[in-house]
Amino acid sequence: MSERHPLFKPLVLVGGIVFGFGLGFSQMARPEVVLNFLQFEDFGLLFVMFGAAVVSGVAFAVMPRLRDGAPLTGNRYERRLKPFDRNVLVGGAVFGVGWGLSGICPGAAYASLGTGNVTILWALAGMFVGAYLQGYWRSKRADAGTAATRAD
Repeated sequence: MSERHPLFKPLVLVGGIVFGFGLGFSQMARPEVVLNFLQFEDFGLLFVMFGAAVVSGVAFAVMPRLRDGAPLTGNRYERRLKPFDRNVLVGGAVFGVGWGLSGICPGAAYASLGTGNVTILWALAGMFVGAYLQGYWRSKRADAGTAATRAD
């Protein structure tokens, strides 16, 4: 991997600011708006997601044709496909349940905190605890798998 450009971190910060501003401006940082979408009462989130997908899709399609590598890292553009397996299906279902219960997705939760929604800290704490527990569970399974392989 090549050295990162000196502007890498500042530009990532600027990207996060733009992303957070967009979520706040589009009202997607408000859990009640997200819940209204999930209850098929307000389809504004669909248009926000569609707009983001179009811009991202165009960028991902055009940039590899214009440049050999990413502007800030120099890394080659390449597809990294994850197979559709049981973990993707179960993880997606659990993610969806968490999204429905908390009323907000992780990216918008941080933006919601920025708009003054302090009670979202409960959802953010739950996300951290859930991610930690999943990592702990995965490491225990990996350790058990290694021990079983050594016993053979």
